[in-house]
Amino acid sequence: MPVITLTFSVRPEQGEADEFDLGDVMCEGERGAVGSAGHVPDQGMMIYLSVPLLLDALRPLVAGEMTTASFVGTGSSFRLDFRRDRDAVVTVSANGALVGSCRPGELAEVVLRPAVELERILLSGLPAESGAARDLASSLERFRAASA
Repeated sequence: MPVITLTFSVRPEQGEADEFDLGDVMCEGERGAVGSAGHVPDQGMMIYLSVPLLLDALRPLVAGEMTTASFVGTGSSFRLDFRRDRDAVVTVSANGALVGSCRPGELAEVVLRPAVELERILLSGLPAESGAARDLASSLERFRAASA
């Protein structure tokens, strides 16, 4: 069971579904939890545009092509940093504070699960040909191929 968990959520009561809807990322690990919700100034992000960026940032790290990756949400200052060490342990930190660690394969699983769920939510409210839907589907496909 992975030590890190990631959760993506769409903020309620934004009116009709839109590919620029705001949402939040929550990352929990053995050292604590960080999230984009509840900050002043607000760190919420355009969630449907942010998750493909996260997948694309993590793809080379999970594939073993790079040892570091960073993610900053679209329209947000929320940031997560990932570092893979010599023993293939990936640490996740935010603002210099360690959140937790896991293996690359575990990281792939904990990112894919909520990303697929977010895609389902997106497609239930927007057409599959929307730019955000295409970006997310494309990033998911590339991420799955790299983490297989």
